[in-house]
Amino acid sequence: MQTLNQILRRISVWAVYLLGAIPGPWLFYQGLTGGLGVDPIEALEHKYGELALQLLIFVLAISPLRRFLGLNLMKFRRALGVLTFVYVGLHLLVWLVLDVQVPSQIWADIVKRPYITVGMAAFILMLPLAVTSNNLSVRRLGPRWRSLQRLVFPAAILGGLHYVMLAKGFQVEPLIYLSLITGLLLLRVPFTTLLTRFRQADSA
Repeated sequence: MQTLNQILRRISVWAVYLLGAIPGPWLFYQGLTGGLGVDPIEALEHKYGELALQLLIFVLAISPLRRFLGLNLMKFRRALGVLTFVYVGLHLLVWLVLDVQVPSQIWADIVKRPYITVGMAAFILMLPLAVTSNNLSVRRLGPRWRSLQRLVFPAAILGGLHYVMLAKGFQVEPLIYLSLITGLLLLRVPFTTLLTRFRQADSA
């Protein structure tokens, strides 16, 4: 693992940004040229949202990977977080501009459709994370910056719920995403804390 970590240290963060950005325009091109099937708008919206969740799961996995396996990907975490927000933004833009299109309908959908309400809540929680994902904000906020980053935890849960609620009928894939998110968040809780809570629940 030490050798792998040494190799990772030589990789530029900008390479992660570049590679992570490639699917965005490529998927849009596929949508324009018929590569996403008979309903390219819905497919594009789904693909961007799925990519955002995949990246978010990768971000949540970075700390457990270092803790349990010794794999250090911390230098890439901010870049992956920014890319996550980019794909969340693209997912939202496709819905706003290409799908709904009618401004008066947007607010009605947010209020009336629970899965959209949950998705918008996740997006709002991610906004301050994206705005402060720069060195200047890190310096100015100091320890508060790390506290602010914890908003990613409820945002991730809401994002997973959004996917499950969006699915038509019973589908395994959204449940897998939500389970991975939940599992990665539970790995952050010290085992002794969990054991204490289980004992308190048994004795109640």
